[in-house]
Amino acid sequence: MNKPGLLPDWQIATVFVRFILAILFVMAGWWKVFVLTPMAHAEQFFIGWFADSWIPDALLWSLGLGIPFVELAAGITLLLGWRLRETLVTLAVLLIVTTYGHALKEALFNIDGHTFTRSVLIIFLLVSPIGADHWTLDRHLARRLAKQ
Repeated sequence: MNKPGLLPDWQIATVFVRFILAILFVMAGWWKVFVLTPMAHAEQFFIGWFADSWIPDALLWSLGLGIPFVELAAGITLLLGWRLRETLVTLAVLLIVTTYGHALKEALFNIDGHTFTRSVLIIFLLVSPIGADHWTLDRHLARRLAKQ
């Protein structure tokens, strides 16, 4: 039970989880875009790993070059709290794609690392009450629209 003047637990939990998840994706995307580079990411983690798979080279290049930007952009939009549901679904699809890729190379792929943690955080945010997180751009824009 919350005392008067204190934030409800869902507000605290959703802000905390959203920021943690955003930081994870921003930093992963930042590293892949600005340190490793998208070209090296594609060559190292897609072309090199899956050259002998059924996946066409064009798709490997598209995913390898695109994923770093998706991670960075989704991390930023998550941090801002803009288009939250769409961003979370995008990240969920990204995790499905990467899980499939890892499982394709190693059938008993251990998802205990990045994949499981990020999946749990995404699921938490998706099932949390809509509007529980008051510190989002979505909420700010909705209030502005309601005033008009």
